[in-house]
Amino acid sequence: MRIAARPIPPALIRAAQVAVALCLFVWLWHAADGAEATRRLAAADPWWLLAALAVLSLQTVLSALRWRLTAGQLGILIDRATAVREYYLSQIVNQALPGGMLGDAGRAVRARAQAGLLASGQAVVYERLAGQIAIFALLAAAFGATAAVPGGVDWPGWLLGPVAGLVAAGLSLPLVLWAVARAAPGRPGRALTELGRGFLRSMTAPEVRSRQIALSLAIALANVAGFALCARAVGAPLPLAAALALIPLILFTMVIPITISGWGLREGAAATLLPVAGLTAAEGMAASVAFGLVFLAASLPGVIVMALSPDAGAVKS
Repeated sequence: MRIAARPIPPALIRAAQVAVALCLFVWLWHAADGAEATRRLAAADPWWLLAALAVLSLQTVLSALRWRLTAGQLGILIDRATAVREYYLSQIVNQALPGGMLGDAGRAVRARAQAGLLASGQAVVYERLAGQIAIFALLAAAFGATAAVPGGVDWPGWLLGPVAGLVAAGLSLPLVLWAVARAAPGRPGRALTELGRGFLRSMTAPEVRSRQIALSLAIALANVAGFALCARAVGAPLPLAAALALIPLILFTMVIPITISGWGLREGAAATLLPVAGLTAAEGMAASVAFGLVFLAASLPGVIVMALSPDAGAVKS
């Protein structure tokens, strides 16, 4: 007799992810000189932190506009104020809960009235995917430039190969997905093909292409700038080439759902990667913690949305 597997309780998943983050911080405290990182955080320049807060707040607004533009291509009309409000709401949920996606799922559910849950879900997925593509594009361009031109980033051997492999895999992924969609039989193949067409329609249609590129590039640069400003705030400024090449690698760790909002993983990546640019592991750790705290502060308007908008469920046209 077959016994159905019971789903893992969300509270247990949350506890496990908190435990992983705490274990990573305990390890980093010893491996990256946590006491020095704490001293740098305590002495952080508030003006640079405020600049980072402004930049990260701007990226939230721009992300909301990108979601609005993407949803419009799928038949979902959202006014600007509602898009910004909903994005802040989803962002604060993503910051508080594991996985970094539950807030986005709620945003899709609340936007389903006009075109159905499938279309609203696609709008959210396509918009988030566009963000990851833009970060990857920055990484690929900066890696290519710094690896080819002396004086940018001196890539050590242990890092050069893996990053080159990551860039090559990312560049070949569209072709791989196209081949899989063509080869997959029946419904799976049609579903993949339709997803690809929907993404292209949302992102590359002539009427939205230039705005999608501009928004995605601006959002990616804002995230990188926010981290770089936090690094400067803790007394660890990064050269431009290093910031463009290394910070995207650090930000990618935030999408790995084994901690809450990337805490611990992001700090470990920063402590490991930023010494390539001449920083210490403690400086990398301090910069990453400062970024996490400023990003959380930039998400706090979502709490106001929750408090003042108990009906934050209806996405209006």
